[in-house]
Parts: sequence; structure tokens; C-alpha cells
Amino acid sequence: MLIGERPIDVPAADAVMARAGTENFPVASRLLPRRVRSDLLAIYGFARLADELGDSAAGDRLAALDWLAEELDRAFEGRAEHPLLVGLQATLRGRSLAREPFARLIEANRVDQRVTRYETWEELRAYCALSADPVGELVLGVLGSSSPEQVALSDSICTALQLIEHCQDVAEDLARGRVYLPVEDLDRFGCSQAELGEAHAGGPLREVLAFEVARARSLLTAGAPLIDRLHGRARLAVAAFVAGGRAAAEAIERAGYDVLAGVPRAGRARMTVALAATLIERRERPA
Repeated sequence: MLIGERPIDVPAADAVMARAGTENFPVASRLLPRRVRSDLLAIYGFARLADELGDSAAGDRLAALDWLAEELDRAFEGRAEHPLLVGLQATLRGRSLAREPFARLIEANRVDQRVTRYETWEELRAYCALSADPVGELVLGVLGSSSPEQVALSDSICTALQLIEHCQDVAEDLARGRVYLPVEDLDRFGCSQAELGEAHAGGPLREVLAFEVARARSLLTAGAPLIDRLHGRARLAVAAFVAGGRAAAEAIERAGYDVLAGVPRAGRARMTVALAATLIERRERPA
């Protein structure tokens, strides 16, 4: 595929979608109707394609992302070319989704080309507003529940999920020249950047990760009332997102916060237990 006069490798649809099984949450739960699952998979495909271009594309990644922005415009016009964007067209039409959340996902990957460190939590959270929060907003759009109040709750959940992923992927991110743990938190616990590249996490890094996981858990708790605002399968789907985040946080905790020895992930059984616990918690909450 050509971008201007520069050839680039755009990942095939199958290669992009193969990543769905590695996420901390069910991308498109089988609890949902087939049409909703199809729409959520289409959104996931776009978000993952943007990430692949921003993380792994050979050559000029900014040009690759410019191509994706143009391809997004073509999808809204019903004339996309890449299979993932062709598949997205029906979702855009059927759900009347806005362009802006998709554009923010592209912009997050543009930011990745020029920003490699985040000095403060506020800076990282602003990045998550580009890289993660739009996905939740689009999911709510598909579920027909996209009020400003519900989007705000979704933002907390999505930022938490992104933060947990940053904790899991310290080594992978460092290999790409990026550090997503706030510098102020590394400094607080006396953790140097060199420690992020060790074979095992040392004490200071484990303290940083314990702090970030606790922060992510608080964000999940803050966003969990979104579950109460939904009904039926939509309620179960959002509960599964929250439960997936909690199960992933628990996996990091069970690994003693040593994310450098291997990426801690929750198995299906633990995710199922977390989902049941989350639903019980919401049912038993004080009136």
C-alpha cells in the first residue's frame, strides 16, 4: 500500500484481530447479541490497527497515521479500502457514531511518536483520554447509552484499564523507547529508569507498580456505577470490562509486582470469578 510516494506495510486484518485474545477484557462478549458483537469487533479492529501503525509500522509512522485518518474519512463516506475499515462502515452507518473519538485514537499514536515520558499522573491521564477513553465512548454509542454522565464513568474504567496495561507492559514499552509510569512516581519510590530494563523487578519498581495498581483499582471503583445505569446484556458487558481490569490487577499482585519476568495475566477462570464478584457487589450496594 502506498502513502504518498512512500510504501508502507499495513497489517492484514487477521493479524490485527489476532490480538483480541490477549486483552484484559472480553473485546466482544458472547453475552451480547451478534450485531452488537460485530460492531464492537469493528471498533476494536480500528483501535488496534491505529496502535499497530503507531508502534510497529516500518518507515514513516506519522505518514501511516495520516493514511489511517484519510481512510477513516473514506469509511464515513462508504468507500474505505482496508478490510478493517470496510468492516467498520456498517457500524458507522448503523450506530451513527461520531468521527471525533476515532480521531483521538489516531492522535494518541501521533503523540507516541514525539512523547516518550510523562512527568506527572495528570499528563498520563491526558494521554489516556486520547488512547483509551474514546473506546469506551464508542462502546456506549453501540450500546445506545452514551450520555455525558455515562461517558464520564466510562472514562474512569478505560483509563484504569490502560494504566493496568502500562503496568503489565513495562518491559515491552521500554523496548520501544517509552516509559508510561509517571516520572514523579518513579522518583517518589526511588526507582531509576535503568531498573525498568532488569530481568526482574526490584523493590523500588514493585513499590511503584503497587501504587499504580491501587490507583487503577480506585478508578475502576469510581467507574463501576456505570454498570447500574445499564440493563440486560449491556450491563453484563460493562461489568465484564470492570471485572477484567480487576482480574488483571490481581494477576499483577499475585506475581508480586514482578512484571519484568513475564507479563502477568488472568486466566479465564479468574476473570469469570471476578465478573461474578463484580455483579454481586453491584447488587448488594447500599440503596
